[in-house]
Amino acid sequence: MPVALTAGIDGSNYGGWLDSMSADLLLNSANTLMVLFLDNCAVSGATDNLSYASFGEGAEEAWFSQRLKEFKPDVVHIWGTESAHSLKAIRAARFLGIDASTVVSIQGLVSIYGQYHYAEGLPEHVMRTPSFGDFVRRTTLDRERRIFIEKGRAERECLRLAKHVIGRTEWDKACATQINPHISYHHCNESLRTEFYEGSWEMKGAERHSLFVSQCSYPIKGFHYVLQALSILKADYPDTVLYTTGESVFRASLKRNLGRNSYQAYIARLIDDYGLRDNVRFVGYLDAKEMRRRYLRSHVFVSASTIENSPNSVGEAMLLGCPVVSSNVGGVADMLEHGKEGFLYQSSAPYMLAWYISRIFDDDALAEEFSRASRVRAAKTHDRAANLNTLVGIVSAGRF
Repeated sequence: MPVALTAGIDGSNYGGWLDSMSADLLLNSANTLMVLFLDNCAVSGATDNLSYASFGEGAEEAWFSQRLKEFKPDVVHIWGTESAHSLKAIRAARFLGIDASTVVSIQGLVSIYGQYHYAEGLPEHVMRTPSFGDFVRRTTLDRERRIFIEKGRAERECLRLAKHVIGRTEWDKACATQINPHISYHHCNESLRTEFYEGSWEMKGAERHSLFVSQCSYPIKGFHYVLQALSILKADYPDTVLYTTGESVFRASLKRNLGRNSYQAYIARLIDDYGLRDNVRFVGYLDAKEMRRRYLRSHVFVSASTIENSPNSVGEAMLLGCPVVSSNVGGVADMLEHGKEGFLYQSSAPYMLAWYISRIFDDDALAEEFSRASRVRAAKTHDRAANLNTLVGIVSAGRF
């Protein structure tokens, strides 16, 4: 985390692709970066070829204009479209007349996530009726979905103003070019955190009949579907254990249980309804090294999202060789070939998720073949040198 280390602040476990790419760019002393990032702490500073400044949620377009005027960049690279500051940044570049040398990288697309898929598989009463904690916070899952939609309006405006966009899947290309038919689309795969290029999954080192889901915090990740699949698997594999990150939905006190959000409360109810308390383990918040250990110890990695672009968790599992079963949503099919490098299934069909997991549970040779093939595929997709060269080629003079 080049900026976090330089600024002396705590880094995030998220956005690891930014860490990798910025570190690789800084290896060349001819490259000079200014990194502007959202943070509650007001920090700024500079080293030989890296300068940085943080901004708060309320930062206005004028703040971005001032930073751009000071730095005079050859290229403005806006990572992600999900937040309001991306629109402010591209407006600042447009105001300064440098929008022709500005490129926007797509991460996810909230305008798609919120409008179509936030509530998939959830009963209407769960969407609209708040838990006690959400009642106190004055929110509901339906309100959160509408916040996604509101963010999506700013996202669409950002893409409509952009002249250049970087993506990595057919899905994000389709979405971006439908929003702005005149945009120039450039393809560049993502590089992942360094830790996931080290280590190799082996069946003998894995906990048999163990599953790993990297996130369960909000409905798009489809954890409610994983629990349905687990209830099916338990009939034939009663020792199955599902590991996931984050705090347990079963808290140590009544007060803390009352503080659960609506989705956490629904997850807790499903676990009890299906009789899965002995089969689900919450492992807390993991850093990259701890995530790597969890992948390497798992029999199968599951991505059950109801919508994604290209989930980095799937790439991480594939790089390490942990067998993958993933919902076939968004751009996932661009990462993994069904039946060769893992299994893909319809996101709303947890019975198919259970079926494909059982096939891997029953066939060690298949698991090991998936492991080998997925490592080969991911090594190409997430090749740091190749991705750096592609990115530099995109932003070099003559491409814009």
